[in-house]
Amino acid sequence: MPRTTKAVTAKARHKKVLEATKGHYGARSRLFRTAKQSNIKSLQYSFRDRKNKKRVFRSLWIARIAAGLGPLGLNYSRFINLLKSANVELDRKVLAGIAYSDSETFGKIVDKVRV
Repeated sequence: MPRTTKAVTAKARHKKVLEATKGHYGARSRLFRTAKQSNIKSLQYSFRDRKNKKRVFRSLWIARIAAGLGPLGLNYSRFINLLKSANVELDRKVLAGIAYSDSETFGKIVDKVRV
């Protein structure tokens, strides 16, 4: 039986890892062993940060809503409570967008909730 080598398979594996680490710095994108470690770590970061992204955006929305409420003489927690009691079905993302881009409409929403 003829002898087989793993050259084709190894080349494919190396190529796959080096393509994945293309934008990494220095040896992390050039040397297979270092690139492999870097790739594993980058996948761990991406998994973790998919969760953190939701957290970061929620805090951004809350900050934007709070900033929009400042001139209107209302704080964030009181506003959210009033929204719930008035059965307004706008989420934080939408409210933050309105507060950021159209303060007049946001003021109308606040007035509607206050009543």
